[in-house]
Amino acid sequence: MTGRGFPGPERGGLDVRLTPMRFKDFTWPHNPEVYTVEYRRRLAVHQAPFGGCVMQELGGSYRVLKGEGVFAGRDAYAQFKALAETFRTEGPGLLVHPVWQTERAYFVSLEAVEEPLPDFVRYRFEFWEDWGGYEGEWREVPAGGESAGHPAAGAAGTARAHTVRQGETLWGIARQYGVELAALLRANPGIKNANLIYPGEAVRIP
Repeated sequence: MTGRGFPGPERGGLDVRLTPMRFKDFTWPHNPEVYTVEYRRRLAVHQAPFGGCVMQELGGSYRVLKGEGVFAGRDAYAQFKALAETFRTEGPGLLVHPVWQTERAYFVSLEAVEEPLPDFVRYRFEFWEDWGGYEGEWREVPAGGESAGHPAAGAAGTARAHTVRQGETLWGIARQYGVELAALLRANPGIKNANLIYPGEAVRIP
């Protein structure tokens, strides 16, 4: 499935003003020109005796978002370098796409398609949707979605709080407690960037 972005506000009489694409701290100054959404299934291929192959489904599927765009103008190369710095930051982040829903994804590849000129850079990128919820370690979550060491609200109705540990993400905390990420953000108005939480920070669980 492919799509194409357009620099102008209208095309063919239709208003195509779209949400700017964002990943972590980088916001595209204008959306990529072309994007492709690819659905993939996890499979293993085993060589069978005397030739042929046997395919085994490993379960689960994920999406791959590929695209191509340009940065143009005096700051074109600076914009590309800023995107490259975002690529270098480790770990997944929230990908806000102008057409598809917000999702947690890995920034897998970034390439300059041609030799960058001072005022023009054409680039390609690729994101992989992360739907596994793996946070660097397996955790046992008792029934009810409560984490060991983080009890539910007491009889007095006090709010639950989670203390952020090294390597945790807001997405992972939401999955751990069985709440929607949007609800977690609403309960913590002090968190302005869902990709920036710090060890020792208290996160209120709705």
